[in-house]
Amino acid sequence: MSKDATKHILQSLFANGFIACIKGVAAFFTGSGSMAAETVHSAADCGNQMLLLLGVKQTQRPADQLHPMGYGRALYFWSFMVAMLLFTGGGVFSIYEGAHKISHQEPLEHVGMGVGILALSLLIEGAATLSNVREMNVRRGKKPFLDYLRDTKDSDLIVVFGENAAASLGLLLAALALIIAAWTGDSRWDGAGSIAIGVVLVGVAVFLAREVQSLLVGESADPVIHEVVTRAAADHPDILEVLSLITIQQGPGEVMVAIKVHIQPTLTVAEACVVINTFESTVRTQCPDVEWMFVEPDMPAV
Repeated sequence: MSKDATKHILQSLFANGFIACIKGVAAFFTGSGSMAAETVHSAADCGNQMLLLLGVKQTQRPADQLHPMGYGRALYFWSFMVAMLLFTGGGVFSIYEGAHKISHQEPLEHVGMGVGILALSLLIEGAATLSNVREMNVRRGKKPFLDYLRDTKDSDLIVVFGENAAASLGLLLAALALIIAAWTGDSRWDGAGSIAIGVVLVGVAVFLAREVQSLLVGESADPVIHEVVTRAAADHPDILEVLSLITIQQGPGEVMVAIKVHIQPTLTVAEACVVINTFESTVRTQCPDVEWMFVEPDMPAV
């Protein structure tokens, strides 16, 4: 994975580190439960992004005897761990903090400071989210945005986007809860805001976990690769039929293809090898993500 591929992770890490510090100051002076929940959320996001960077680093390890297809799926593992931490460290804690604030009411102080810091945090977090969206727009091409979120194999980008989008929405909820609590003089609204933030984080964490779990178990590659391989076989004069075709996403930008084809039976072994090598070269030229390709000549079932 290239250095540019980790740019969005580092950007979010620095943004969340700064935001966590200023939120913590605001939580201390205001006594706001929703602000405290947002502080923990941003701090947890920093840890999550460090885990993603660890996953990116592990994917760069070369293949060995124990892992002959490399370590590409390591990023999926750490992405899944991030989703779990977002669920517990962000969502569950925020719900607990909100329930505690509702049952043990405390007066809010320096509300203006809290709202101002939330507004500043929202500007920073929103900018990071928009940066993620721009990167996804580049990667998705003409595919609809929601379809890209469901189908993409770029787990690192989707996880960071999910964190940042949830954080932006959480900041809006925290500011709204703080304003209503100050306006009504009822601090329970602040606790309700914390619970709402927790519900958002739990929902995002569940979505991310489902998407990454599919990749971790072993998901087929983008349908475009399947189409390219099938078309390349159909265009080759000595390949008569595709008998079976499997594609597996082994990691970001790493695809394994296993295909069984019916080759012209009059060819010699040497000629059949040339056909297979030419076919593999054609596929890899059109799909650079294909790292491993296994072509087996066979006869159709009678």
